[in-house]
Amino acid sequence: MSGPELTPKVRPELTPSIEELEAQERRLVFRQFTHDDAWALGSLLVGMARDRQAPVAVDIHRAGQQLFHAALPGSTPDNDAWIQRKRRVVERYGASSYLVGARFRAKGTTFEESSRLDPDVYAAHGGSFPLTVEGVGVIGAVTISGLPQLQDHRFVVEALEEFLGLTRD
Repeated sequence: MSGPELTPKVRPELTPSIEELEAQERRLVFRQFTHDDAWALGSLLVGMARDRQAPVAVDIHRAGQQLFHAALPGSTPDNDAWIQRKRRVVERYGASSYLVGARFRAKGTTFEESSRLDPDVYAAHGGSFPLTVEGVGVIGAVTISGLPQLQDHRFVVEALEEFLGLTRD
């Protein structure tokens, strides 16, 4: 493999099961999520992306407000459009954009074929993860775009694990 390793803690050829994806969402929960938390989490993601020279855009939304956004070298306006589409899936389904797509694939179909939602508005591709607060529920989403969808998903999960002080099982 040439170039920087984008997901050093996982084997990219292994696709996570729906159960594993659901377990991530149960585990990656905040006690609270403030503006300062958005800045710190966004800065962590940007630092990780810079270290790996990942051409991504990073976005954090809470309750309909954009709290953080950064576009790193190599990212394009298309990444911002993907961020919006993936974030809308999290907002509508209350689950990560990758998990939503995986649930459709498990039924032998695709999100685009069966959701009855406009694919120009919604994208069930990896990279957007719900921001869940204990006792409250999903309050927003953290999203990246610029890598293949499973790498986008894993990148966000890795950052959330680090931010929350959790380790992989």
